[in-house]
Amino acid sequence: MPHKPFIRTLRAQWLGQQLRTHREERGMTLKLVAEYLQRDMSALGRYERADWPIRKGDVVALLDLYGLHHAAERARLLALAEEVWRTDRWDEDYGDVIDSSFIEYPWLESRAEKVCSFHATLVPGLLQTREYAEAVIRNAAEPGTNEATIARWIELRMSRQEVLTKPSPIRIATVVEESALRRPVGGAMVHRRQLEHLGELARRPNVAVQVMPASVGLHQGLDGTFWTFHLPRPYPAVAYVESLAGRLYLESPKAERFVNAYDRLSKSALAERASADLIASIAGEL
Repeated sequence: MPHKPFIRTLRAQWLGQQLRTHREERGMTLKLVAEYLQRDMSALGRYERADWPIRKGDVVALLDLYGLHHAAERARLLALAEEVWRTDRWDEDYGDVIDSSFIEYPWLESRAEKVCSFHATLVPGLLQTREYAEAVIRNAAEPGTNEATIARWIELRMSRQEVLTKPSPIRIATVVEESALRRPVGGAMVHRRQLEHLGELARRPNVAVQVMPASVGLHQGLDGTFWTFHLPRPYPAVAYVESLAGRLYLESPKAERFVNAYDRLSKSALAERASADLIASIAGEL
């Protein structure tokens, strides 16, 4: 009877990515590290790709080899190694061991073939102009945040948008509440330019923008903004929600609730052509 394949969980993928990054930062080849572990070189490659689950003892050995002696970093990676099989929610259950960089949103964004999202209050980050993004980031920043930090956050948001124009660009499908498009972020000029930019992006073959008109009273997005990341097979879909309480990632099968919710939202929203007309109309009012 054939063995069932290991499910390439988000935890396993993230652990493999982290181990690969540390190996490459130290200029070590797969062959060299495999010899140290007394493993086949192809096995180490499978660990890094999350094709196989890596044993905790091997993670300890790799951390020693890579010179990772920082207690919090070791605890973070070892916690991952113990739970690579889990597909449930990632949240504050990990306590102080896991910080906000435990899994990175841009990392998921760069790996996804398609991102679907619903936005109740703002234009999505991947589709923002620099001026609109700056207004949003400054509003969200804690009082006293220095200018260098704000500038770094703005550049990060802008650099993330490169996934839309790379040789194999990500496909993005988004539904935005009409009220979000009417919110005067940054003043009239910034607001108008953002709407014009959104209309320009919507003409790209890899970008689909739909508007949820104010006339629709009840729909699947009333609980707020969310994202779904559709990764290449055989990796499962991932759902992401962000709030003042923190970040929340959910894997399949729990992510399916969000995938289905987006499908229903897309059916309730205006079609792409009608959405483009409404966006242009709102811009014309400014």
